[in-house]
Amino acid sequence: MANEKSEYLLEVKNLKKYFPIKGGLLSHTVGQVKAVDGVSFRIKRGTTMGLVGESGCGKSTVGRTILRLLEKTDGEVIFDGEDVFSLTRQELRKMRTRMQIIFQDPYSSLSPRLPISEIIGEAVREHNLVPANEFDDYITKIMKECGLQEYHKDRYPHEFSGGQRQRICIARALALNPEFILCDEPVSALDVSIQAQIINLLRDLQKQFGLTYLFISHDLSVVEHISDTVGVMYLGSMVEFSETEKIFDHPLHPYTVALFSAIPIPDPNYKMKRIVLQGSIPSPANPPSGCKFHTRCEKCMELCKHVSPDWAEVEPGHFCACHLYNSAERNAQLEAEMKQNAAAQVKQAG
Repeated sequence: MANEKSEYLLEVKNLKKYFPIKGGLLSHTVGQVKAVDGVSFRIKRGTTMGLVGESGCGKSTVGRTILRLLEKTDGEVIFDGEDVFSLTRQELRKMRTRMQIIFQDPYSSLSPRLPISEIIGEAVREHNLVPANEFDDYITKIMKECGLQEYHKDRYPHEFSGGQRQRICIARALALNPEFILCDEPVSALDVSIQAQIINLLRDLQKQFGLTYLFISHDLSVVEHISDTVGVMYLGSMVEFSETEKIFDHPLHPYTVALFSAIPIPDPNYKMKRIVLQGSIPSPANPPSGCKFHTRCEKCMELCKHVSPDWAEVEPGHFCACHLYNSAERNAQLEAEMKQNAAAQVKQAG
């Protein structure tokens, strides 16, 4: 256990987050939106994990639940050997400085009423991280680390461009000297040229301070560039996880294959082999039985419609949840169980 603690900063085990659906005159719970439904992964210290998937698949909810901005429904989040959800209020307050977030929109995540020095230093002062006589110098140092100048201190957010505002957001997170930063689509609202600057800044800061990132994004090219490992989510569940090079060179799950086929290739002579998924994404309030992807999968088998696939290590370090990669014996066992359960239901109905 001591070795695991030294190697992995963050471990997420079977994390679930359900939101209740209220209905009726008395607002009883009539259903649940399964935003995150049994997600597991680990992030090594000083590395970046990319988390990708379609809009609404639960990526941001995973991140916010890890930081305990949302309370879990089930599962565990282990940060540096401690269960985040077992911490007392006082212990969680101390943990907050070690886990930070960079939000998607640099326009709405900054208070328009505060100057930049206060936005960056507010939490530093609240947690008493530096003596009062060193406060100004500390804020100046953090700003310069993020590409901002000292004369920016007294300006307000509306006086900055989008890229500069995101640098302010990064400085605000970095000022608390964190070990882990959740990057929730930090470049999606920026121009392409500015995106490259912010990505390079994040990589430089990671090397300088030994930071660990969970990088949530829709942009697969950005994820491929910045990430050491990649997890792919579909409808609240993780369907594939591996090292970046391995998963981009050899995706296993049919959903991952379709998702990666949409990555544009900067070659006018290259013919895209785009896989267009049929149908729409099912509702997380009423997900399909069996494999959640079977309603849109070209390789769907009868087994997929009734039995959830195992989360298994198909290759060393390459995890996937798909019946296509089960052994013949395992699929035969699952089919036998499926038929047995069907027969039991018929008998019970009769």
